[in-house]
Amino acid sequence: MKKTSARRFQRTLNTVLIFVVVGLAAFVSTRYKVELDWTYGNRNTLTAGSQAQLAQMPEEIKFLIFDYPGTEGRTEIAAMIARYQRFKKNVVLEYVDPGAEPVRAREYNVTQPGQAVVEYKGRHESLVQMSETVISNVLQRLADSTERYVLFVRGHGERSTDVAVGKTQFDISQLGEALTQKGLKVLPLDLLNTPRIPENAAALVLASPTQSLADGEVKLINDFVKNGGNLFWITDPDYPVAMGDLDKTLGIRWQEGTVIFANYAQLGSPSPAVFFTNSYPPNAVTQEFKSLTAFPLARSIEFDTQNVPKAEGWTYVPIVKTKDDAWLEKNKLEGEVKFNPEAGDLPGPLTIGLTMTRDIPPTEDQPKRVQRIALFGDGDFLSDLMLSRYGNKQLATTIVQWVSSRDAQINIDVPVAPDVSLFLPPWAYWLYGAGFTAIIPLLLLTFGVGRWLIRRRQ
Repeated sequence: MKKTSARRFQRTLNTVLIFVVVGLAAFVSTRYKVELDWTYGNRNTLTAGSQAQLAQMPEEIKFLIFDYPGTEGRTEIAAMIARYQRFKKNVVLEYVDPGAEPVRAREYNVTQPGQAVVEYKGRHESLVQMSETVISNVLQRLADSTERYVLFVRGHGERSTDVAVGKTQFDISQLGEALTQKGLKVLPLDLLNTPRIPENAAALVLASPTQSLADGEVKLINDFVKNGGNLFWITDPDYPVAMGDLDKTLGIRWQEGTVIFANYAQLGSPSPAVFFTNSYPPNAVTQEFKSLTAFPLARSIEFDTQNVPKAEGWTYVPIVKTKDDAWLEKNKLEGEVKFNPEAGDLPGPLTIGLTMTRDIPPTEDQPKRVQRIALFGDGDFLSDLMLSRYGNKQLATTIVQWVSSRDAQINIDVPVAPDVSLFLPPWAYWLYGAGFTAIIPLLLLTFGVGRWLIRRRQ
């Protein structure tokens, strides 16, 4: 009797414990939520770039979908916005019936059903596509209310940002488009026809001129820098255009020749003049930046040496620097290239990219600020031919944003999602079709008939 009672008590206790555990699990499930993204490349999770952008926007972000009730596609829209809501709690998704609220639709410049609008701190912008890249670019523009004009000097064979017909792979039209998507105002500047640099220019870009500038143009640029203007100066070994006293103003010297990399073959580089790196000196531009970048046909910069005295007030920090085994080749790149100090070749390490900063005292019109200069001895890395390769685009756009004093958006870049499309040859489509319509049913039928025959014999 005692054993029976003990067993009965044990069974009762086990049953109670099971109900308690189930109840606790149900209670916890209503209080806590765990979501795991098991897709390839974490396609259902916001990238680090989007998360960094949301972290810069403390106020409420509202997504307005102007569409009629009962239309399709709302599930997909909700799933996309849910990615942002999981990271930022005050992201709001609202559906607006344009027929019931026509005044509100006109207020947001809605032109067609299904149009999506993002609103932040009273500013809004329509979405041309419901994708993370498009949304995050729109959020970058809405987050920065200041209009920043980036002026590209033209008229001397510079790399052009113009997307008109006739552009070449030498040009930088893709860079111009990328900067525009991030909210910067990209404009050309012809100093011969307009001999003045606007005071509201966030940055001036001198993108690899292939012809000499007029003395007056050089003086305008030099005075712009002396008065505290931000400059991004790009040059190439093929076109060593002199810029008067601008070198002395900055305390730098462009070294003539082409940078050569001894270990190019081991890295899979097609030429000793193409440099690959994913290691960068500590710099405000390259903080948290670890992507691979490629630099074809670069020249080096000399600064703060006995040959080049430091200009007053400047702080120099390299962006891209070679290792000791690289050198600056003074001769033409013909045949086998070898380091020859007797011919004037200079040993590494060599600086290809450089940032410069100095404090500008306050004036009656402006508070104290930091002047920013970026120098790069390679314009090919941001050309249309190379920009989309490796991490070149992110580095190029980051440099321009840093020069433009747009610190909040530095290193915020949303990579393109991995390819999710499946392309099959015709024979593969035939095999899949035959497999599901004939092969698999025949196999099941054969298995069933075989089992029936075996049982019948038994």
